Amino acid sequence: MDRTRAGRAAGAATLAAIMEESLLSAVHWLLGLLALPSVGLPAIFVVSLVSATLLPLGSEPAVFGYLKLSPDMFWPAILVATAGNTVGGAISYAMGLGAEKAVERWKEHHPHAPAERRMRGRWHHRAHDWIHRMGPPALLLSWLPAVGDPLCAVAGWLRLPFWPCVAYMAIGKFLRYLVMTAGLLWLFPGQV
Repeated sequence: MDRTRAGRAAGAATLAAIMEESLLSAVHWLLGLLALPSVGLPAIFVVSLVSATLLPLGSEPAVFGYLKLSPDMFWPAILVATAGNTVGGAISYAMGLGAEKAVERWKEHHPHAPAERRMRGRWHHRAHDWIHRMGPPALLLSWLPAVGDPLCAVAGWLRLPFWPCVAYMAIGKFLRYLVMTAGLLWLFPGQV
């Protein structure tokens, strides 16, 4: 009986080691694929896109690192980062729109459900009124940390017009990359 348990424990340990090794291998492969010196602008695009969704990731260090390695690629890197971040903002917008549609569909299929409990409070009403009053230009603030990504999703939820929202997202994100990257390069001059 004890031999069987010992055999199972050894087998489980071996399986765990194999799984850990394959996970580490996959992570190293992904990091190698996204390595800035060898891939460059596509890596900037992917990192910028992912950082514009609701995942907590910053793309500025990747852009800054790439520009320290390739200073002559300033404008292409800024434009690619802006494009990736804007596409990510559009994905967040689509997620907000999809969530709103799902809630509406659920309400249609569940008419017997209790009345919706709305968030109450002065700040909720102010934010709701502000974004409705501002409309798509509110997305100029989509570059803000911790506020910008949910702002894109709220724009989708409120069904603000898509293309004007994307245009304002792009303007705000472009200005952020331009100012942040130029500022970092000014603070930390010189080659790597």
